[in-house]
Amino acid sequence: MAAEAAFDAVQAGRQNDELAAYPEAFDTSWLKTELHRARNFKQWMSKGLYLGTFMVGLEQKVMGGNVPWTLHHQHWDHEMLRPASQCKPIVYPKPDGKLTFDRLSSVFISNTNHEENQPAHLTLKDPSVPVNVNLRTYAGPESRYCPAAVYEFVKSDDGSERLQINAQNCVHCKTCDIKDPTQNIVWVTPEGGGGPNYPNM
Repeated sequence: MAAEAAFDAVQAGRQNDELAAYPEAFDTSWLKTELHRARNFKQWMSKGLYLGTFMVGLEQKVMGGNVPWTLHHQHWDHEMLRPASQCKPIVYPKPDGKLTFDRLSSVFISNTNHEENQPAHLTLKDPSVPVNVNLRTYAGPESRYCPAAVYEFVKSDDGSERLQINAQNCVHCKTCDIKDPTQNIVWVTPEGGGGPNYPNM
């Protein structure tokens, strides 16, 4: 559907606009129907394993996903991040290179590639927020929630911290766009079709 909408736009000579045909095609597709039937799964499972399993089973097996109710999230995901002072630090074992691997090794396997000299697809609304808010209050979650090690806090020559964005590692999961507690990170589609390339999928 997305490819067809993009192809039609290219054929019509359009560029730099929104593909309105894509959401219209999605709204009338089998995919929307299938996703609609499973719409309550995450919300039920957030209420606990036993209640969640029972209710998902009831909705899916007994009622075939055709239920007259829809559960709604009460909060945005980024609103649920607690300050670091309320959490116990987690010490992860070092990757062994056999069963567990470091993030950059996994990025290498993804064949991620972005062309040189293209506009940045990851930007900050306010460059001071990562250090002044996220690092001080949340212990810099950017450096942990990104699976590709795009965000890294580094010390400047004067000893101050700064957020370095390694955009060339980005695998386009959009976790930063969703999870950033201050919603300061802006993710846009990069030019030139850059990103991960999984040749064996």
